Amino acid sequence: MGLVHNIAVHLRQWRKRGFSKTKLSPHLALGRRGEDAAVRFLKARGWHILRRNFRPRHGGEIDIVCRDGEVLVFVEVKARASEEHGRPAEAVDTRKRLRIIRGAMAWLRMLDMPEIAFRFDIVEVVGAGKVNHIENAFNLPSSYHY
Repeated sequence: MGLVHNIAVHLRQWRKRGFSKTKLSPHLALGRRGEDAAVRFLKARGWHILRRNFRPRHGGEIDIVCRDGEVLVFVEVKARASEEHGRPAEAVDTRKRLRIIRGAMAWLRMLDMPEIAFRFDIVEVVGAGKVNHIENAFNLPSSYHY
């Protein structure tokens, strides 16, 4: 525990000094701008953002966890500079969906609310901010339960 604590303390100090603000690679910078655009888009529609970049301990990932009224929404953001190689949502393949679902199941277990309504959306961001929201982009397989 001592080593982990020391590493965490040093990381916090580095972040305060600005060491974590290194220049992002172009694709990561595009992804961050895409997430920022998606958050602005969702907030403009009155959605409440609960968490960005949720990464549970045992795997999975969710770009944005938010609420659309009473519905909990797990949002995957896909940003592309252009649609030259297809739509961004086409990159959310079966493997990626399973990672998102795994993250969603971890979130739902934390809530301990089995009756809560939830769905999976995709927000595509293309170029300089063209946003396309796909509600109910995919469903939870019947083999999953939390």
